[in-house]
Amino acid sequence: MPFREINSKMVEATLAPGQKLFSQRGAMLAYRGEVSFTPNIQGGQGGIASMIGRRVAGEATPLMTVEGSGTVMFGHGGHHIQAINLSGDTLYVEADRLLAFDGTLQQGTMFMGSQGGVMGMVRGQVTGQGLFTTTLKGHGAVAVMAHGGVIELPITPGRDVHVDPQAYVAHHGEVRNKLSTAVGWRDMVGRGSGEAFQLELSGSGAVYVQASEEKL
Repeated sequence: MPFREINSKMVEATLAPGQKLFSQRGAMLAYRGEVSFTPNIQGGQGGIASMIGRRVAGEATPLMTVEGSGTVMFGHGGHHIQAINLSGDTLYVEADRLLAFDGTLQQGTMFMGSQGGVMGMVRGQVTGQGLFTTTLKGHGAVAVMAHGGVIELPITPGRDVHVDPQAYVAHHGEVRNKLSTAVGWRDMVGRGSGEAFQLELSGSGAVYVQASEEKL
């Protein structure tokens, strides 16, 4: 089910009987109809294995299952929200950025090192994000949170995208990532402080970048 953007900080989902979605606990703002909200202990669509994976990864963001018939509005902490529609591909996103997602999507956990070797592990330490990231795969919709709004940047073969690691939100598609150093890059053109690192993404897909370096 797609999310309808009410404004930059609120989305609405329409539920029909037999459908369900998962959201962060406390993210429901209002609803109409016969809708139930229950704590989720099954780890989303990925089941127990996914739940265990998230706990090992430090990705155990509390979820609730939303079912019934009606419309539900979601928002959290005044963060900007970006709705992303998946058509069979995989979205890679930090668990604490997930606001809500379609119950049809398969949830899992991926070790970032498998996408970037040692550099993938370094990325987790530099950005303050975990070495693991949450994956959502299939056909459905996802609502993610960010600071200051989000822009989607396409990634195409031969045209890599370089992102400040602190501004990275999520990516999807057949994308490889690695953390590279660029002496003076952050001091001269980046907005952050500290070591000069940039996240290089290549392949085919898209990356979502927030207009801020703040963590949620």
